Amino acid sequence: MVQTDPVHVLTTVARLVAEAGSLRDIVPRLAVTLRTSIPFERLHVLRFDRADSFVLYVARDTGALEIREHRVGDPPTSFDADDPGSRSRILCTVRQGTRVHGAVWLTSSAEDAFEPGHQLLMDSVVDVLGLAFEHTAIIDREILRRERIDSLRGLLHTMAGALDIRHVFTEVSDVVRGGLPHDILVITAWGQDNTSFRLYAVAGAETDAELLEPKVLTGEDRAQLNRDAYVIHDADAEVPGDSLRGKIFRRFGVRSALRVPMPLGAEVFGSLFFLSRLTDSFSEDDVDFARRVADHLALALSHERLAEAARSQAKSREMAARLEAQVATLTRELEARTGQRRVVGQSKQWKDVLAHAARVAHTETTVLLTGESGTGKEVVARFIHHASRRSLGPFVAINCAALPDQLLESELFGHERGAFTGAVNTKPGRIEQATGGVLFLDEVGEMAPAVQAKMLRVLEEREFMRLGSTRVVHADIRVIAATNRDLHAAMQRGEFREDLYYRLGVFEISLPPLRERLDDVLELADAFLAEIGENVGRPAAGISREARDHLLAYSWPGNVRELRNAIERAVILADGGFIRSEHLPVTPPRPAASRSDDASSGTLPAGGVNLEAIERSLVVKALTQARHNKTRAAKLLGLTRAQLYSRIEKYGLAETEPS
Repeated sequence: MVQTDPVHVLTTVARLVAEAGSLRDIVPRLAVTLRTSIPFERLHVLRFDRADSFVLYVARDTGALEIREHRVGDPPTSFDADDPGSRSRILCTVRQGTRVHGAVWLTSSAEDAFEPGHQLLMDSVVDVLGLAFEHTAIIDREILRRERIDSLRGLLHTMAGALDIRHVFTEVSDVVRGGLPHDILVITAWGQDNTSFRLYAVAGAETDAELLEPKVLTGEDRAQLNRDAYVIHDADAEVPGDSLRGKIFRRFGVRSALRVPMPLGAEVFGSLFFLSRLTDSFSEDDVDFARRVADHLALALSHERLAEAARSQAKSREMAARLEAQVATLTRELEARTGQRRVVGQSKQWKDVLAHAARVAHTETTVLLTGESGTGKEVVARFIHHASRRSLGPFVAINCAALPDQLLESELFGHERGAFTGAVNTKPGRIEQATGGVLFLDEVGEMAPAVQAKMLRVLEEREFMRLGSTRVVHADIRVIAATNRDLHAAMQRGEFREDLYYRLGVFEISLPPLRERLDDVLELADAFLAEIGENVGRPAAGISREARDHLLAYSWPGNVRELRNAIERAVILADGGFIRSEHLPVTPPRPAASRSDDASSGTLPAGGVNLEAIERSLVVKALTQARHNKTRAAKLLGLTRAQLYSRIEKYGLAETEPS
């Protein structure tokens, strides 16, 4: 055999570890590499997978690979069972500090096949190979983390419909085993005087009436149960055989255990035990997951205690609340389909918006509509809804700026009876009302940080909980959001979550202001004239040429909303005749010289001024300057938020999204 330079071998192994990463890929290539320096026939790589299992990779010198998975405690087998002619061996342990990750050994059918130099080379190879073990361990930890998340979700699903946790405790154990392997799962319950306890629920072991009877606690047992979470690695060595725990452990054949307390409000209900018939099955790393399982089970027990007497009444209230919400949603949908919110406009800018909306409508993608206030964002949202697969489902809208933070959270997620002062009934939120349809979040940039965090979970996990509830509800909704704020600037100021923005803005559509689509002004005006004419006693005969020129010359800072309000006022003033320029509450910009003449005179017009018109104009200007942020607009006017809302209602500037 031609001996390869050991430095070259180590360099090759280092490259294998860097490029392949996975032991499945590394081991066969490692066998081929080592064959040039060491006369072996089989390479064995053993890696401890978890506390209860390990994986053995066996590669021939040709690179052929075999992988075997074993559980600790399986019927004993020799690792050389398939290599009966083995007469020589090199063995190396893979460790990091004091922690052993596995072992590597070479075998040969020849006697004295290996030399001391081969052992030294293998020691160096194993040092490099330790990186691959660590990389695989990192992957395993991530897989375990995800398995535990799935276990907790499965746990919630398993317990959701259970009236008594003991009826589904075997299923609970099966679900949790995916995140924390165990043989037996036990809940113990303390007596009211804390001097006795009983086995409340057992999965994985046979019980009888005697075993389930309450047991009096001795001083030592009471002290152990008062402890926080703990791990027992070897029950025979750590737990006295004559203690209550020792007797139960021996009855079940337990060799190791993990115990966490189960708090039930201010009191401790008992304990949750994960038990194994093998030693060293649990570690301190498992305690956090065990606590989470115990918390979920404790909440289920708490609900059993609190809800038993009122379950039928709560179910009746829930059905009534859902029916009421469904009626309200259908009413809003009926109003939305009457034609009062048509999609009007032929300009290129508006057609581009509708083209993007039509393209995204047939997907389930979250949409973010941006643009100045009054540009028609809700109209586009409804357009997307009616063009989507969810068109038969509800369209539920909520204005995030119109409600205080706590009320917004309750409106969105709903609440249980007694969740807060005044919550006398269970109420589903807008998310539940939108099931099967679309939830439209208007002015999403005004959402409070706490609500943003919960909304992010809805978008990521498609689940939420009502206020005052621990039951997870699936959110079968599509979200369309709208804002007139610069969310990038809000993120830089820390007012809006960056992760939520990227979840909302998967497909962003920017709506142009009306001043950039003047080709649509007259068509919109005619549409509003026909719509409003149906609701007044004497509809206007039409719009005069002079008034049309007036409409085209104005810049419309309030966009489509301002145009509709202007037409509605003009229809009333025209009293059945043609709308003329004096009927319009808007003034096109005048020449600079004319403005300077008025400013220099410093006098009021001879006919006097209309103070209400001036106040209305100031309110419109403040809202426009503040991009319809009510808090900032009120500050500009020196008013409270309530006073601003009063004037908005007084002058017909309410936030109703027109075409």
